[in-house]
Amino acid sequence: MNLTFDMLPAVNAGLNTVATVCLLSGYWAIRSGRPRVHRALMLGALLASAAFLTSYLIYHANAPRVVFREPAWFRPVYLVILLTHTVLAAAIVPMVLVTVWRALKGRLEAHRRLARWTLPLWLYVSVTGVLIYYLLYIKFPQTAAKVACASPALAQIHFLH
Repeated sequence: MNLTFDMLPAVNAGLNTVATVCLLSGYWAIRSGRPRVHRALMLGALLASAAFLTSYLIYHANAPRVVFREPAWFRPVYLVILLTHTVLAAAIVPMVLVTVWRALKGRLEAHRRLARWTLPLWLYVSVTGVLIYYLLYIKFPQTAAKVACASPALAQIHFLH
């Protein structure tokens, strides 16, 4: 089977799922006193998230926007999920990078202090990413909006139409 451009949203959801499993397993590993396993799993989560971000940016730079319109009764719920996901996704990138950097440099106490915040936010972003995919493409399939915009990146900002 060949990977097509239209498959990227599903691939992105899969990468977010992999990141979520790695994050939860990595947390379990460190709580079980297995720091090497923890390190490998957290680096796996980082790689899955980096692959997701790359794929996401490629897709959204080239694809028409998909706007959640129907059912209208669910749209406010969807927009709250999308808004919190988007804000936290922007915040989580530097948090993840600093958390990982501290661990790799052996600054474990500083790593732990930040990881207590980073892990739940990273999990929220990963899980809501999959949920957004499910709502937009599976549960309530939406059609792509024809939006004229000078920049594909700017087109993504106007999600409240």
